[in-house]
Amino acid sequence: MNQQNVLEPQIDTELDAPELTDESHDLALLQLGQHLQSVDYRFVTVTPLTHQRVNARDENRVARTLRDVFGWSRPFETGLLDETELETLLASGILRAHAGMWVSEVRWSSLDDLLFVHSAFPTVAHDSVFFGPDTYRFAQAIEDHLRTSTHPIRTAVDIGCGSGVGAILVGRARRDAHVLAVDINPTALRFTAVNASLAKADNVVAYHSDILAGTTGEFDLIVANPPYMKDTQERAYRHGGEHLGSELSVRILGQAIERLAPGGSVLLYTGAPSIDGEDVFLHQARGLIDRPDLAWSYREMDPDVFGEELETETYQQADRIAAVVLTVTRTR
Repeated sequence: MNQQNVLEPQIDTELDAPELTDESHDLALLQLGQHLQSVDYRFVTVTPLTHQRVNARDENRVARTLRDVFGWSRPFETGLLDETELETLLASGILRAHAGMWVSEVRWSSLDDLLFVHSAFPTVAHDSVFFGPDTYRFAQAIEDHLRTSTHPIRTAVDIGCGSGVGAILVGRARRDAHVLAVDINPTALRFTAVNASLAKADNVVAYHSDILAGTTGEFDLIVANPPYMKDTQERAYRHGGEHLGSELSVRILGQAIERLAPGGSVLLYTGAPSIDGEDVFLHQARGLIDRPDLAWSYREMDPDVFGEELETETYQQADRIAAVVLTVTRTR
């Protein structure tokens, strides 16, 4: 076995690293995040339906605070921000004109003492970067694993990193680890780079890769929070493919377990639709993980998420959709 590959997964040189198409935009994002930290900005991101309901209240039509602007994505009038700050954010593309007012193109969400930039509400663009209740549950699952695992982590990767939460949590908890944050979405990679810099997670590198195709070597920890809904619009941040959205999660699992170092683990947070009481995701996953060299555990973190989807034609046969965590460890 190549020792270099064990200690430091290599990036495929045939794939170009993502270029920052607007460095001034990303620098302005970082500076905005630093400013929000300095004024103790905090915002917990809710589900899209809750967000919509709260914003629909008459008193919430126009932003009055920074939380309204950068959390609730509400339009605001000139005068809420300092004139120089407003001009800087407009010039960098972070703010735009909206119905005679201004609106932010991004949101900032809190996770403990960290801030993460991601896409503004509503997340309708194909390259939107989502952050929400799933992110908080994913973070909890990672923190639980890091707290209880005794296996040393020298190399780690966050597949489909989005805003970079998984990679950044691992990188901050294991400062000596080399952590990759991979995604096929250039916007996600740029946001991850900003968030890692803001979190001072210097050991996190954002890089373009379709699952693990752009990397080589083995990993001590692989984490993933992939899209898991079957989305009729096939938006990248939401669409998990066939089998009621389970296809992508199964594909990630299949690739990940083949890239584990001995003693290494895959932690997959995903959705599990049930039909007539049978877990669609676990049924497929068992074909990959029921092996003598693997040990695994499976738990539901929430038995019922995205219940409104059961009213759609796509999910008319489903009983429920659960939020689950599958952890698979290579025992030898």
